[in-house]
Amino acid sequence: MLVYTLGTFDLLHVGHLALLNHCKTLGDVLAVGVASDEVVRMYKPNVPVVPLEQRVEMLQALRCVDIVRPYHELEYVSGCKALNVDVFVIGEDWGKKSCNLDVNSYMKKTGKQIVQVRYNSRTSSTKIKQIILAQAQPLKKLNCIS
Repeated sequence: MLVYTLGTFDLLHVGHLALLNHCKTLGDVLAVGVASDEVVRMYKPNVPVVPLEQRVEMLQALRCVDIVRPYHELEYVSGCKALNVDVFVIGEDWGKKSCNLDVNSYMKKTGKQIVQVRYNSRTSSTKIKQIILAQAQPLKKLNCIS
């Protein structure tokens, strides 16, 4: 069985690892879709800190990940079709946008499974960025950084 999940995967952290390790337990092959900067701009206020090519390389280095597939449009059905996905894993913030509804409909129509997971509360890329910015403020005041 092929399991597919997707995301930005900026600043790879333990929350990402927990998600990907869990996804791997759901099937034999784990494919990971990675959003391009253009796609991220459509749903987040900031582009990733780490360039797409490096995010792909980091994911490819993980033992639990078998396939890494960048995507450049905000739609998921084509990836599911191209990979012949059996299980599509979504996060708890999966909303009602048309791209989400389209893949929900496709998976249901083809008898495939959607699994929703909760995020790891220990960390997130957003939290990491906030910590970095907070730590940089005192240095800026001391003229250690410009």
